[in-house]
Amino acid sequence: MATDKILIVGSQGQIGLELTQELRAIYGNDNVIASDVKAPEQSNGPFETLDIMDKNRLDEIFKKHNVTQVYLLAALLSATAEKNPRFAWDLNMEGLFNVLNAAKDGVIKKVYWPSSIAVFGPTTPKKNTPQYTVMEPNTIYGISKQAGERYCEYYNQKYGVDVRSIRYPGLIGHKSAPGGGTTDYAVHIYHEAIKNKTYECFLSADTELPMMYMPDALKATINLMEAPAEQVKIRSSYNVTGMSFNPEEIAAEIRKHIPEFTISYNPDFRQAIADSWPQSIDDLQAREHWGWKPQYDLASMTKDMLDNLK
Repeated sequence: MATDKILIVGSQGQIGLELTQELRAIYGNDNVIASDVKAPEQSNGPFETLDIMDKNRLDEIFKKHNVTQVYLLAALLSATAEKNPRFAWDLNMEGLFNVLNAAKDGVIKKVYWPSSIAVFGPTTPKKNTPQYTVMEPNTIYGISKQAGERYCEYYNQKYGVDVRSIRYPGLIGHKSAPGGGTTDYAVHIYHEAIKNKTYECFLSADTELPMMYMPDALKATINLMEAPAEQVKIRSSYNVTGMSFNPEEIAAEIRKHIPEFTISYNPDFRQAIADSWPQSIDDLQAREHWGWKPQYDLASMTKDMLDNLK
């Protein structure tokens, strides 16, 4: 594994920042190349400026660094994508094709591409949403992710591409700013609790959604990528989750640490997106196939988030 050269596309995003650190701790700084459309002020390892839709630039980086694995994280997320649907489709799909085709041609060996609970829609069963179920997404983000899942499975079956994927629920972390998703309230609320002791939520009090704490998301991602190929039986994308809660429940948990904290509600356009998504996820296949198991629940996550943000 030490000879692997890993390219992370979208390394400045919510997942990318922490995944880059985590992978560099495992594989060594020089073996993990970070990339994004804008260069960071400082990078603790190799960095390349990259627009994932620029195939020639991507090929250059592959050759320069002898890349063997790609984590393709660049995407326009749910709420942001609704404001610019055509660009969201182009970015989310063109980037995936560029990477899958490089794998098909033998340029790289392994691909990680994240999907999302946005692939589900209003007709999907809301509770314990199964791995295989009705999928009629009604956001451009969800539509592009569902199409991406089909292409990943197609490239695996038709060309033998080793592509792996997780349907992320809402992700919560303290090291980076949220990236324009519908579940972002669950990150903002902790910042506001510490700073202002109050928060106005853009979802209603009883909007239950599946969530995952970032350390668990990183663990799931790396465990899936390091699992033997024969254990990865699903090549579209795996259901994976950590916990489910609504804004009222997260506020109650915060009040155990900050008793004076208050929350108010002013739902906006993101409410309709959230209402189309599952409330809880069944991830039995991920647990059985490659041993997935979350470490954090709402209580332990809240304590860790507040400790770190303070």
